[in-house]
Amino acid sequence: MSIDSLRRSARATVSGLPGGFWWLWLSTLVNRTGAFVLTFLSLYLTQELGHSAWFAGLVVALHGLGGVAGSPLGGMLTDRWGRRPTMVTMHLAAATCAVLLALVTSAWGVALVVLLMGVAMQAVRPSINATIADLVPAHEVRRAYALNYWALNLGFAIAAIGGGAAIVFGYRTLFLVDAAATALCALIVFLRLPETRPDAKVDHATGETLAEEKVSVLTVLRDAPFRTLVLLNLLVCLVFTAPWIGLPLTMAGEGLEPSAYGAVIAVNGVVIVGFQLLVNKVTDKRSPVMLLTVSSLLFALGTGATALAGSSVAFGATVVVWTIGEMIHVPTNAAATARLAPEHARGRYQGVMGMSWAVAGFVAPILAGWVVDGPGPDVLWIACAVIGAVAAIGYQTRLRSALRETEPDAEPGDETEAVTEAETKAVTEAVTKREAKGEATEESLAARASSAQAAAPAVESVSSS
Repeated sequence: MSIDSLRRSARATVSGLPGGFWWLWLSTLVNRTGAFVLTFLSLYLTQELGHSAWFAGLVVALHGLGGVAGSPLGGMLTDRWGRRPTMVTMHLAAATCAVLLALVTSAWGVALVVLLMGVAMQAVRPSINATIADLVPAHEVRRAYALNYWALNLGFAIAAIGGGAAIVFGYRTLFLVDAAATALCALIVFLRLPETRPDAKVDHATGETLAEEKVSVLTVLRDAPFRTLVLLNLLVCLVFTAPWIGLPLTMAGEGLEPSAYGAVIAVNGVVIVGFQLLVNKVTDKRSPVMLLTVSSLLFALGTGATALAGSSVAFGATVVVWTIGEMIHVPTNAAATARLAPEHARGRYQGVMGMSWAVAGFVAPILAGWVVDGPGPDVLWIACAVIGAVAAIGYQTRLRSALRETEPDAEPGDETEAVTEAETKAVTEAVTKREAKGEATEESLAARASSAQAAAPAVESVSSS
């Protein structure tokens, strides 16, 4: 593929999205570029404050536990309060926690701050996902989620590299930089991003505002197709999270140095940053059920093959496989959530979906460590392969009707133009035949032409509905 074709492909991947989306994309990039807390938290707790590795693991788990509470909270605020106020407030709350983390030194003080930071960081996600669904046309939503996910990983890669180089200034300095970046993210949202929460529907006959159906977390969970999507996503998230704990332990058991694990897990970020746009192009307009099935199988294959790996190169190859699954799954799952959610409850639906990620982030590290220490790493990887395969079967058998496998949505206006051309052509052919027989008159020609023109508004009305 030539450089020109690659440039055209990249331009097509990022073109056609509204300006508001790109301000949101920029805020994500800025936020993640300064995301130093989680990257260096365990080192800060053990090397700077002198705590045990067990305590460091507990504090990181508390961050995930905070996310379990933060996700539904953010979803509720997103729908009731608005997208922009929720984003600004939660970003500022996370920035405040980063400042406190640089000041607090007591063990349980640090634990409390990290717990609250988990709440704030996870609470902002439903508002971001709901805003994308509000801003972007339905047929472009998956591409928009993929681009936002790319910004998240690009920022994280910059943070990892920049933080490693700047660690000479001290961990507390990094945490203050994190706070500044998060506050700047909130400022971008406040100044440049419009509020996108849909207006309440109005009865055109009476002019009165229609009461919207009240939606709670329990209401969302009663939605059977969405509940199935959440449970299947939880299975995938468990498989996705397991390597972050199980892989370094498995590689250590094979006699490989910690530096080897660092190089292998870096493959994840390199592949996402380097190839997310290409994956977007290949998967664009594909059936969501097919994409979710394929991504689950890639997770199953990549993690399952880890049981057979014995060298850094082999472990790196397994990471490539499940990373491709990650690049397909994350935006497709977010788009499927937006597709199933009622317009006035997008925040709550995204919040409940976010809970599955948070629960997996809390449970999977504990389970992975227990399995590796007990039955052994091979059992962990075989279990991951089985869970991934079960998820793939679930997507195929349980969600086909809910996420109908239709052809990609047409661009607005394409169907109208095509049908109108067909109508005009049919009328023209009919008139030509009658003229050939000497049966047509100027009046009949005018009547048929006006009939063709009258068909256009009707077709347009059907298309828009």
